[in-house]
Amino acid sequence: MHYRGAMALRNAVLAALLEGESSGYDLAKSFDASIANFWMATPQQLYRELAGMEAEGLLAARVVRQERRPDKRVFSLTEAGRAALREFVAEPPRPGSVRDELLVKVQALDDPEGDSGSEAVREFVEERARWARGKLDRYRRLRDRLLDGRSEDDHLRDAERVGPYLTLLRGISFEEENLRWCERVLAVLDARARAARPADRT
Repeated sequence: MHYRGAMALRNAVLAALLEGESSGYDLAKSFDASIANFWMATPQQLYRELAGMEAEGLLAARVVRQERRPDKRVFSLTEAGRAALREFVAEPPRPGSVRDELLVKVQALDDPEGDSGSEAVREFVEERARWARGKLDRYRRLRDRLLDGRSEDDHLRDAERVGPYLTLLRGISFEEENLRWCERVLAVLDARARAARPADRT
């Protein structure tokens, strides 16, 4: 299978703008609320990408006048942008991979020649668990907004666009698994600490 290139931020931006025109500020909020479950980007990265994509003709921008607030520019897909997105969607995706610094720290536990580092790693895992719970809360609130009182089956059958909900489900399952793993790691570390205490007293 041939892979033409790595996933680029612009493809995530093109996909997000299928929802309709958006300002850079609103797009950054959208990334933080939902798209971040599969593609991370800072507001600065988004603004740079929007400017570049407009220069390439992938996006069109217009100025929206606002009372008592600064005017804002909103972006929408051009035909060239839609064509680029269709081309990207038709390409086979690159295999997924995990590059997680926390996993390297867990892998390095129990150094036989020195401090195991378990207390520091435990704090990092607890922080990851808190992060996962926070993201789950946000994703579940977004799910409730998307469903808007409908059943999931009704939404998946009748919604104008189903992609955002399906990617949200992946984000929810990913963070649920993150949380399960964190809880398992913490339980193992606690059990090992309890088992080691009698030996420390001798």
